[in-house]
Amino acid sequence: MQAPIGPYVIERRLATGGMAEVYVAHRKGPHGFSKKVALKRILPQFAGDPDFVSMFIDEAKLAATLQHPNVVQVFDFGEHGGELFLAMELVDGTNVNKLLRTMSSLRETLALDSALFVAGQTGHALAYAHRLADTDGRPLGFVHRDVSPANILLTGTGHVKLADFGIAKVAIRTPRTEDGHVRGKLGYMSPEQVMGRPVDGRSDVFTLATVLAELLIGEPLFGTGRELDVLVRIRDVDLSVLERHRRKIPKDVRLLLEASLVRDPSARPAAAEFAESCDEILRRRGMSHGPERLARVLGRLDLVEPGYGLESEGPSTSLVDTSLLSPVAEHLVREVGVRSPDIYTVRFADGAEVGPMSFPKLVQLVTSGRVHGHTLVAKESAPLVPAQDLPELTRFVTSPALQWKLEELVHADASGSLAAGALLPVVFRLVRDRRTGVLHLWDGERRKKIYFVDGRPEFVGSTERRELLGEWLVENGYCYRMEVDMALALLPRYGGRLGDALVGLGVLRPMELFKAITSQVRDRFLEAFRWRRGRWAFVPDVRSHEETFPVGESAFALLRDAVATAHFSELEASLASSWERVIVRDPEPAIPDVSFDLPDAWRKVLRSLDQPTTPAALAASAKQLGVDVDDVHRALTLGLACGLARC
Repeated sequence: MQAPIGPYVIERRLATGGMAEVYVAHRKGPHGFSKKVALKRILPQFAGDPDFVSMFIDEAKLAATLQHPNVVQVFDFGEHGGELFLAMELVDGTNVNKLLRTMSSLRETLALDSALFVAGQTGHALAYAHRLADTDGRPLGFVHRDVSPANILLTGTGHVKLADFGIAKVAIRTPRTEDGHVRGKLGYMSPEQVMGRPVDGRSDVFTLATVLAELLIGEPLFGTGRELDVLVRIRDVDLSVLERHRRKIPKDVRLLLEASLVRDPSARPAAAEFAESCDEILRRRGMSHGPERLARVLGRLDLVEPGYGLESEGPSTSLVDTSLLSPVAEHLVREVGVRSPDIYTVRFADGAEVGPMSFPKLVQLVTSGRVHGHTLVAKESAPLVPAQDLPELTRFVTSPALQWKLEELVHADASGSLAAGALLPVVFRLVRDRRTGVLHLWDGERRKKIYFVDGRPEFVGSTERRELLGEWLVENGYCYRMEVDMALALLPRYGGRLGDALVGLGVLRPMELFKAITSQVRDRFLEAFRWRRGRWAFVPDVRSHEETFPVGESAFALLRDAVATAHFSELEASLASSWERVIVRDPEPAIPDVSFDLPDAWRKVLRSLDQPTTPAALAASAKQLGVDVDDVHRALTLGLACGLARC
């Protein structure tokens, strides 16, 4: 029998998460009093970590302020033997996740009235939380951020309780949850969560609408499969699954879902409006909107289990350990070791041989353009064969985006030389004209190509070692070199995809990888504008056929950032030819300046061009204008390259 935790006698473990565990416990009092609770505590090995302790305290303080019939209540918070614990309401019943899985196995969906009841009651809980204010009446800015099926609990009597405020956010709280801890379950996040942008209560409305849709159609709204694919569908608000099932959903409910699932948070209804709409649809249709019908469904499905409250696989919690490998990953690491063996030898066209080398090294030669599909490669003692005949290299030697065949340049419809500032107007025209194709850059063996679709950059390939994903992740602090090496050793088992290997090993969460690759694509794109020599050529109507992670910003904003990050010497060089020439603002540019979301100082510089002047004169009068000389150079560089000003 486990030792008591404070005044609570432990009955059994209910669930264990990455860094916290939950028990069924009871507290006895005088005259036969006894109260069952769900007791949560940090796992002993992490109890000394100040960050996790602070997060646990934040959770307790926040949860203690919530008093609503549709919210799991917190009864007690204390310390025992140096360890903190949280006593919560124990919900006798199940949760929506278990309900969905059971109904899916039976090929059933929840009746409309019960689905609207669950969503409406959860909406009322969120509306209450979103309205919370401090003692001075100031809104707390509460956001739950994890309105997922496992956190919507259902009692045996059909009542609905929203649980797990461990990752909730309030505006006045220390923003610890911005440091990379889990902020939502895969498939149940809003677009702004996926993109790492600020969230408000309407983010919760989006995820609640996602749950309602799944209850009605019987499958996840944003699909299943690879984690990154799901995140991309959420980011793009891909409602194709909903559209496929539209005939199953009454028009009034469909309108509510469509209003709640728009990309722009400000266009969504508030939680109170969402909940009231659910109630109103039930009333208008003459349907039951009490818990009794839901309770009968739970009973029929044999889902009511005393003491069942949180997800049995492990509760959602803000205290998640990402350093532990999954059992599958541990098995793989034990089987192949941390380092990939040196078993490959390459023979180049001139007869020179390199090797033996590891698989990651061979992949690096392919992605840098030194090895192609017809290059001869030997594996261990096997004879030399073309690289394209090795199954583990198939992705690398067949993907157009990972090949460096300059012969496709014969189809280019535009080309030119690279110099300081030369690429900016080239890319601007591609974006403005919504071109689809690939922009090649090359300077000797250094190469880069940027794929555009309808004027948006969607994939950037590079031969630069420091721009390879593994190098970039290490340099930017996403993981350690050892972790990348371990993932590289397992590349063949993950289809040659380093990101998938890192997720499979538990080094990165899917959302972390999504954000990392999006940032990497952005960095690769912006680096292209630093090239000061070489050539460029654009080949139209070519697609990458690779998994793409388009940068969330507009392409015009990326051009602004390219100028904002340029070295001052580049700006001087790009303006040299027009330094003494008279320039004027274009009154009707093809793309207005608002599309670039310019800094105020840059807008001020461009507005001053209503009176013709020269860059030299404008730089000399920067102080009188109230801007820096640096702002003058950057605004003029962008303006002249993107048609906002002309000589």
